[in-house]
Amino acid sequence: MKPLMPPFRIRLLQPLWRSTFGLVALVSLGFALSALVLGFVVYEVAHEALEVQLDHRIASETRALLAEHSRSGTAELADAIRQREAANSGDSLAYRLVDRVGQPLAGALDAPVPAEPGYLEHLFHNQGGRVSQALTTELADGSRLVVAADRAALKATDATILTITATAFAAMLLIGIAGTWTVGSVTRARLRDIDRAAQAIIEGDLSRRMPLDGSGSEFDRVSATLNRMLERIAVLLDNLRQVSSDVAHDLRTPLTRLNNRLDEALATPGQGDRQLAIAAALAESRELLGLFAALLRISEVEALAVRRHFSEVALDALLDELADIWLPDIEASGHRLQRAIEPGVVVPGDRRLLRQLVANLLDNALRHTPAGTTITVRLQTLPEHVAITVSDDGPGVAANELPRLFQRFARSERSRHTAGSGLGLALVAAIATAHRGRVSATSNGGFSVTAELPRR
Repeated sequence: MKPLMPPFRIRLLQPLWRSTFGLVALVSLGFALSALVLGFVVYEVAHEALEVQLDHRIASETRALLAEHSRSGTAELADAIRQREAANSGDSLAYRLVDRVGQPLAGALDAPVPAEPGYLEHLFHNQGGRVSQALTTELADGSRLVVAADRAALKATDATILTITATAFAAMLLIGIAGTWTVGSVTRARLRDIDRAAQAIIEGDLSRRMPLDGSGSEFDRVSATLNRMLERIAVLLDNLRQVSSDVAHDLRTPLTRLNNRLDEALATPGQGDRQLAIAAALAESRELLGLFAALLRISEVEALAVRRHFSEVALDALLDELADIWLPDIEASGHRLQRAIEPGVVVPGDRRLLRQLVANLLDNALRHTPAGTTITVRLQTLPEHVAITVSDDGPGVAANELPRLFQRFARSERSRHTAGSGLGLALVAAIATAHRGRVSATSNGGFSVTAELPRR
């Protein structure tokens, strides 16, 4: 049966893993514990090495004394011990020589002689609380020789290593606490600023943006991404408000005409005249349906879902094909067509949408310029993008009208009396944006629209 609740240890650590403060605290604690473990490892290694060194020193001294005993006797060995003690009064080595019944023969070691030969790690002295490391050797005549080395230096070294370890642990713990507090404070401050901006946006301040400090840090990159998202949302909201306003304003006239046509059809007594009135009303309704279809098309493109179906598009071939298709209509209306298409230009995109973009620009140039105007289709490759330009040498538009030409239902004063709904250039702008590009218009001795698309 599965437990209903996770173990206490896991439930205790979960909040730490879910916050920057907790993560930094755990990392700092890990470093501190690592220093503690490393200190104890050093302590054990150094302690064992010093003990081995003491054993080696005791064994060497014992071998030297036994070499003298082998050439003489116990009395001479006792004399050698007394001479060593007199010459090395400050040395940490101590000696004790007793006979077979335990009576002392030489040496000032104030500790009991071990009953069994061999190494003894801790030989406690009778006075002073000193501890030595000793080697007991039984001689041929039954006497026993004890050579001991004071463990005071070993204890001092152990204490020093433990002190350093404790100090390092405490220092790393304090540094970890300070680092945790600093990182946590900085993180909370940055997140607090982002949270305040988000709260302001929620409360209706759509001009508010996430704060940037110019450091290029992770917070700056996230804030920049959020700001781009907010800019995109702001553009969509502006478009929505504009569409709502423009639809209410620009559809009033065709709806009024449609209503008048239907009233006229109802009031017409003759069957033939009534049919004509109904046909006119149907034409008005088709115009309205076409208008709504264009609005839906623009909204679909602005949703950017079309990017999922991008492929490589040969722009030069596409522009040549469209120029050939439009050439008869252009010549029939008394216009002229020129081409300046750079070969071998390929961009990622939707061929159908790019075709619509160029077709709208050609239709716009043909519809709003007088006979005799020259229309030029140009395709050129620039360092960072590809430029599609459709220009004419017609009358152009006023400079103050250029900024709003790509808005829905926007029309220049010169084109008010021509057919159209003012959605052609809005669709061009939407298609360019969907292809991560942009459009611009100029009017200087004519009119020109340029769509800049990123290169492959």
